[in-house]
Amino acid sequence: MASAAEQLASNMSLGNFAKATELKQRLWFTLGALIVYRVGTYIPVPGVDASVMGEMFAQHSGGILGMFDMFSGGALGRMTVFALNIMPYISASIIIQLMSAAIPSLETLKKEGEQGRKKLNQYTRYLTVLIALFQSYGIAVGLEGMRGSFGPAVVDPGLFFRLSCVVSLVGGTMFLMWIGEQITARGVGNGQSLIIFAGIVANLPHALASLLELGRTGALSPFFILLFLLIAVAVIGFVVFMERAQRRITIQYPKRQVGQRMFGGDSTHMPLKVNTSGVIPPIFASSLLLIPATIAGFSTNAPGWVNEITAQLAHGQPLYMAAYAGLIIFFAYFYTAVVFNPQETADNLKKYGGFIPGIRPGSATADYFDTILTRITSLGAIYLCIVCLLPEILISHYGVPFYFGGTSLMIIVSVTMDTVTQIQSHLLAHQYEGLIRKARVRGRKG
Repeated sequence: MASAAEQLASNMSLGNFAKATELKQRLWFTLGALIVYRVGTYIPVPGVDASVMGEMFAQHSGGILGMFDMFSGGALGRMTVFALNIMPYISASIIIQLMSAAIPSLETLKKEGEQGRKKLNQYTRYLTVLIALFQSYGIAVGLEGMRGSFGPAVVDPGLFFRLSCVVSLVGGTMFLMWIGEQITARGVGNGQSLIIFAGIVANLPHALASLLELGRTGALSPFFILLFLLIAVAVIGFVVFMERAQRRITIQYPKRQVGQRMFGGDSTHMPLKVNTSGVIPPIFASSLLLIPATIAGFSTNAPGWVNEITAQLAHGQPLYMAAYAGLIIFFAYFYTAVVFNPQETADNLKKYGGFIPGIRPGSATADYFDTILTRITSLGAIYLCIVCLLPEILISHYGVPFYFGGTSLMIIVSVTMDTVTQIQSHLLAHQYEGLIRKARVRGRKG
């Protein structure tokens, strides 16, 4: 006899999707919010010459600013109101989570439930404003010193331009933060991840055209282009495999007698994902690398050591590769520790009578969880480094567009998988509610 979940899954079809009114509303809301975001990436900051910006970004396209422009969906290269994208919010989230692990008062807020999370979110918003102010002012000052073959980047430099630039960029970041929160609450998927996803996907056709243009001009051989596309497909398959990989831990529940009947004695599995942190480590690592490079990349009168560091942070350089790999590994372990607490999980199992066969309940179970989690997180961190760093070597040596890098492909695949999973969950919930309503109607008729 098929389980209830299997029956629900078998009943999912286009007809059932058409009846899921709430899911359709969520999808339309998500699509509308992402369209608003894409429109905003074409609204320029007042007083900036777009032709000079295009010329300057052509010179810096091989550095870390090129990656920032990829995450912003081209908004930084066009210097629009969404130039900072959602990155200040992500940086603020990193800092708040790090502080929550070190400051007891913030750690207490994390354990207070919904009310505590609201306070932490508010602190994150305040910190987002501060980071955005810092970055936007640095960009405004840097823009005033930029000159290209068409003239200066800023038509009328001065205090008014700096003020208008800061207000535009900070306002754009806060608006994107609000859109991301609305998508998470009223749409489908994680709002912040979908915004980055939309920016990358929107420029994929241009990236593919650039890759084919390199082949047409002879910069890349047709064989290499075909090989690279096959590697991209292989990376996508590898990401899908690793994102679905998990270690299943057997959980046993003892039998108990209630009256004349016996209950319990069931055996189930607790799945632990190999990559528990998902796409968070590459995004967090990229956002941290972008903070110091944002201003340095635009500055024309920076000291020599600043220019040297900026040059070393270009793709394929040893400093960039080492810093990127180190940050990915750190955040893989850190975010896993944030989302999964071995001691708390062991206490909950003990509370409800569950145990792992051969392992004592309590501290021994927590140690077992910690050992297993450390091992699979090591595999997950190695997987993230391979996917994110190996394509960067090809990008730096052969000039392949950023959009075919490991980070961008991983973001696209991971966000797509998470969004599809949420859509399936909404469909299953709709089917489940329909079965309950039918059962109630039959009960009344009976």
